Amino acid sequence: MLANLRQLFRYRGLIRTLVARELKARYRGSVLGYFWSFINPLLLLLVFSFVFTYVMPRGEEVDIDPYAVFLFCGLLPWTWFSSSLMDAANALIINGNLIKKIMFPAEILPLVSVISNMVHFLFGLPILIGFLIYNSVPLYPSELIWFPLVLVVQFVLTLGLAMVLSALTVHFRDIKDLLANLLTLWMFASPIIYPMAFLSERAKGLMDLNPFAHLAISYQEIFFYEGPFGHWKWLLALGVAGVALFVLGYWLFDRLRDSFAEEV
Repeated sequence: MLANLRQLFRYRGLIRTLVARELKARYRGSVLGYFWSFINPLLLLLVFSFVFTYVMPRGEEVDIDPYAVFLFCGLLPWTWFSSSLMDAANALIINGNLIKKIMFPAEILPLVSVISNMVHFLFGLPILIGFLIYNSVPLYPSELIWFPLVLVVQFVLTLGLAMVLSALTVHFRDIKDLLANLLTLWMFASPIIYPMAFLSERAKGLMDLNPFAHLAISYQEIFFYEGPFGHWKWLLALGVAGVALFVLGYWLFDRLRDSFAEEV
C-alpha cells in the first residue's frame, strides 16, 4: 500500500492530464467554456439572493442576514463533496478501457474526480468572497488562516469515501442509485440550510456524528460568523478520522483491484 501511495506522486503528470480532460469534457461544446465555473455559482447565488430577499424573505425570520450568503457558505463545499462522490462511484465503470490496461494505476480515477470538483469549488470562492464584501460581512485574517486546513481535511475525507465507493460500485452497481438519495438525505441532515443554533441539544448531539456538519460549520465560522474560530478541535478530530478513512478506503481499493478489469 505504501509503495502504491508513493507511486501516485510519480503519476502526477497523468493526474493533471486527466483532470484537465475532465474539466474540458464538462464544458465541451459550450461557448463560454471554463467561464461557466464562475458563472454557475454566481447565478446560483443571485437566485438565492432574489428568492430569500423578495420571494421568501427568511433572513429576518431566522435572524441570519444575508441568508443567501449563509446558505452558499455551506452549499458550495457540499457541491464539491457530493459531486466528487457521485463522480467517483462511476469513475471505474466509465473508464473501463483504461482499467483494462495492465499498467494503469486505477486509484488515480477517484482522485481525479475529487480534484476536478475541488477546482470548481475553488472557482466559486471568489464569487462567495465578492458577495461577502458586497454585503459588508467582515473577513478576519485570524479565521481565514484556518481555511487551508479545512480544505485539506475535506479533501482527505472525500478521497477516502471516494475510494470506498469507486471500488464497491464496480461489484454492486445499485450503489450509485442509492448514493444519490443518501446524499440528498445527508444534505438535509447537515447544517447547510439552517444554523446549528436552531437545533435542540439532543439534535446537536446527533449532529456531532455527522462529519460534513463539522466541515459546514467550519466554513461558516471562517466566512460568515464573527468571532474566533471555535470549531478547531472538531476539525482536528475530523482530520484524524479522515486519514483513517482514507487508509481504510485505499486498503479496500487495493484488495479489490485485481477484480476491476473483469467487472467493468
